[in-house]
Amino acid sequence: MTSLLSEDMGGEVDLARKQKTVLTSLVVDFVLWIPDIVAAVLSGSIVMFADVVKCGNEICATFFSYLTIRKMAKGDIGTYDYGMGKLETITSILTGGLMFVSLLLVFGVAIYRIKFPESIVHEGAYLGIIMMIIGVCTNTWLWRKNYRINKMDPSPIMDSQWRLFRAKAFSDFAVLSSLVLSIALYQYVWSYYIDPFASFIIAGFLLFSGLHVIQSSLPDLLDKTLDEELQIIIVRYLAEFFNDYTALHGVRSRRSGSTVYIEIFLEFDREKKMGEVQDILNHIKNSIESQIHHSSVIVVPSTEPE
Repeated sequence: MTSLLSEDMGGEVDLARKQKTVLTSLVVDFVLWIPDIVAAVLSGSIVMFADVVKCGNEICATFFSYLTIRKMAKGDIGTYDYGMGKLETITSILTGGLMFVSLLLVFGVAIYRIKFPESIVHEGAYLGIIMMIIGVCTNTWLWRKNYRINKMDPSPIMDSQWRLFRAKAFSDFAVLSSLVLSIALYQYVWSYYIDPFASFIIAGFLLFSGLHVIQSSLPDLLDKTLDEELQIIIVRYLAEFFNDYTALHGVRSRRSGSTVYIEIFLEFDREKKMGEVQDILNHIKNSIESQIHHSSVIVVPSTEPE
């Protein structure tokens, strides 16, 4: 009972830390977004405008992530065990989807400015440079912080969050470089194209991050949770206990938040006593859980294929 209580308390602490981290990310994003809008209007920079639109979508994604973690932290005995974990995965996919919306907007405005090139307004660009320096530093800090939390306690939301802020850090650096070069080389007509071409770099970061977030979340949503390495661990222990059961009727898995749930269906000799069968079930369960972190294994006696 003590171990179960400590696990529950540990889970609550992890969720509370994630909730605080995502809330911090949301507040920082919103605070930096306002002066970004002012700088984009004053500078007339397409790449700044693209960055503002991109940040707006990302604030929405972070807000949805915060609402999900907050609901998970509260807990609800009346809901299904896997339901909240699925909500977390769906939120992660939503984050990736919003990245693609931003990608389309950035791509569209970049094409427009290539057709109709204009010089940026230097006064507004100076404010943009200051904001981008702050943005690079802040987003890099949030990227590293979310990455460390995800390493300690992996979950779809934290994985999407650190990748989101990595993309934001690199895209802010691209915007910063674009503004500096546009001002430094303003006497050349071809410098008008620096601004829209920098937007394509932002689009590239969004495409890469969005694809990874969606590709990593879809298998969990479809209950295709176990990668090859984890499958090998299960097969190894099933082979180790091969003489203790008569047939294997299937293995199923699913992810809920950071926990992987594994169900193994085994058939046993009908002459075995239930006490002997239970000892085998416990041994297989404990062996697999000790090798697969954040896993919950259930070994089910079965006489029919599932």
